[in-house]
Amino acid sequence: MPQLRNYDIFISHAWRYGDAYYRLVDLLDAAPYFQYRNYSAPEHDPLADPNTTVGQRKLEAMINAQVRPVQCVLVIAGMYAAHRFWIDKEIAYANYYSKPIIGVIPWGQQRVPQSVQFSSHEMVHWNTDSIVSAIRRQAL
Repeated sequence: MPQLRNYDIFISHAWRYGDAYYRLVDLLDAAPYFQYRNYSAPEHDPLADPNTTVGQRKLEAMINAQVRPVQCVLVIAGMYAAHRFWIDKEIAYANYYSKPIIGVIPWGQQRVPQSVQFSSHEMVHWNTDSIVSAIRRQAL
């Protein structure tokens, strides 16, 4: 079997909605013949306190540093309304660095925020094969 490619991925997420983030990470971890490095900062390892001005600046700089080296960005579309400011920042950095964006539609969700839909190179449903296939197609 040929050597597997290791994908560098940033998963857009909100600490208050960590369940969706961890379910997506679990899907990727369990995917057969798929290896990746996660450049995101989960809740147990926050980058900064987003409730202070200094923390917001630090968080924005750290998001920039996390998105810059990746091969693609995953955006979980279901969290968008409540965390639009930070998700828009992540999308902006992905666009600035010409990183492909994959929008992930949560299980059972009917509507997708237009900003996520328009900025995504591809939209996929909450399914391991769909997500992994999109990463393989879109990753730089």
